[in-house]
Amino acid sequence: MASFEQSPQPHVRLGGAFYLAIIALGIFGEIFVRGALVVPGDAAATANSISASRFLWFAGITGDLLMQVLDVPLIVLFYLLLRAVNEGLALFATLINLVQTAVLVANKLNLVVAAFLLENAGYLGALPVEQRHALSYLAIRLHEYGLGVGFIFFGFACLVHGYLIFRSRFFPATLGVLLFIAGLSYLTNSFALLLAPSLASAMFPAVLLPALVGELALAVWLIVKGVNLERWKRRKLEAAP
Repeated sequence: MASFEQSPQPHVRLGGAFYLAIIALGIFGEIFVRGALVVPGDAAATANSISASRFLWFAGITGDLLMQVLDVPLIVLFYLLLRAVNEGLALFATLINLVQTAVLVANKLNLVVAAFLLENAGYLGALPVEQRHALSYLAIRLHEYGLGVGFIFFGFACLVHGYLIFRSRFFPATLGVLLFIAGLSYLTNSFALLLAPSLASAMFPAVLLPALVGELALAVWLIVKGVNLERWKRRKLEAAP
């Protein structure tokens, strides 16, 4: 902690590397695993695809869980940096971000269940094959909605972090605007998924493009530029009682 107060720069750059890893792992899981193996609307084809690529399916789950592990130090980093702007809002963003992480971790069990239903275990013999395929596909659909629920909390965290970065003066205000727009993007996608699924399908994945741009820009900035130390220390002094 003392080293962070002296100069947070190494921690900030490491946090940026974590952020890039989180983005890469998220793309891997959604596009290269589930995007490749899940056949929309076809439970049997999806079941056959997962059964034929079981290792890849669980690699996607493992990557998702690693993503959530990396999320925790990043959440702490943003709190330590942004509490100098507004400690109450920084704490709120931290707590709601932790809720998002917990929801997404628990949600991965749906993907595990989807794979378990396709095993040749004896206890599954009581269920017809078609029924097991349908239940497996249902678990995958539940995971999609679980992501939407988790991203509601993350969307609000992005709004608050974006506002704090905009007001910070030790990060470019543009980054705050981009992250705020990313939060709106996540919220739009999640609420559309819950309230108007057909609209959500029509908007996806374009609706999440602003989120990718905003988060990628922030991650790269953390690695390349870090934080303006002089302004951060001045902000801390201003915030001190």
